[in-house]
Amino acid sequence: MSRTFEHAQFAHCESGVVSTLLSSYGLKISEPMAFGITSSLSFVYFPIIKISNMPLIAYRNLPKNIINNISKVLGIEMVKKQYKNPVDANNDLTKFVQNNQLVGLQTSVFYLPYFPKDMRFHFNAHNLLVVGKENSNYTISDPVFETIMTCDEKELTKARFARGIFAPKGFLYYPKHIPKDIDLSRSIKKAIVKNAKALLTPFPYAGVKGMRKLASKISALKVDNNERYIKNFLTHIVRMQEEIGTGGGGFRFLYAAFLQEAKAYHLDENILEEASNLFVKSGNALREFALLCVESSKKLERFNPENIANKLIEASQYEEKAALLLKKIV
Repeated sequence: MSRTFEHAQFAHCESGVVSTLLSSYGLKISEPMAFGITSSLSFVYFPIIKISNMPLIAYRNLPKNIINNISKVLGIEMVKKQYKNPVDANNDLTKFVQNNQLVGLQTSVFYLPYFPKDMRFHFNAHNLLVVGKENSNYTISDPVFETIMTCDEKELTKARFARGIFAPKGFLYYPKHIPKDIDLSRSIKKAIVKNAKALLTPFPYAGVKGMRKLASKISALKVDNNERYIKNFLTHIVRMQEEIGTGGGGFRFLYAAFLQEAKAYHLDENILEEASNLFVKSGNALREFALLCVESSKKLERFNPENIANKLIEASQYEEKAALLLKKIV
């Protein structure tokens, strides 16, 4: 049973929902802390995995990483349910809401009617909170929006059972038990070191090496007889960076805020401060990288592959330096 609830707008849907959900159940935890303590910062570029016939590019760990890992890291018992039958899913959700119980859902953005049409696309890993129901309308706390929204049961069902990559399958979750004594200091240190190692992985399509692999792909692009592909590819990069969740730059700012918050837990403040500043620089470089991609996709005569690639390499250099520092955290 949830005790308190207050809607808030967040940078990223999954970390925002987990922050609100746990805070409502008695464990006050910020969005940066929920993101950072689950080691969620990442980068992957997988050409063999396609989204809309374009390669998968991601700036944080896979969907559900925060939901799944927050329970492991902090010893929280989470109820997580998927459904084959939409009727069972709706019956459960109605029951929880009638009991004044706050629950998180995974949905598709495309079928949520309160999203403006130009913001709707087929992304199946959007998270939101259901806080009430009146007749057939659910009251929704969606971290993307400033205010509470409403959604008809039929439309919400479509969003909960959308097909495709990351299909939600009616996924529903809430905390069942939260330990009273949680050692955040130890968990934060382990999470920071784990995330630093992930960014420095030798696997060429992930971490800082993955960023450089994508940069290499961009620098090799040639406009000759390839204009449509280049426009689509650059647009895809921006969509994956700036429209999926809080975006590549936004995730770096979020992680920088987590490192600032970690100073309160008796870790090396000098390392945390320097690494935080480096991630802010990376976030700014990624935003500039996205802007260059947008400008080139609109006017190919401005397309300079080396300039775009170098901006992504610049971001990777900041992150490599930060990760090397954080591996030594004490």
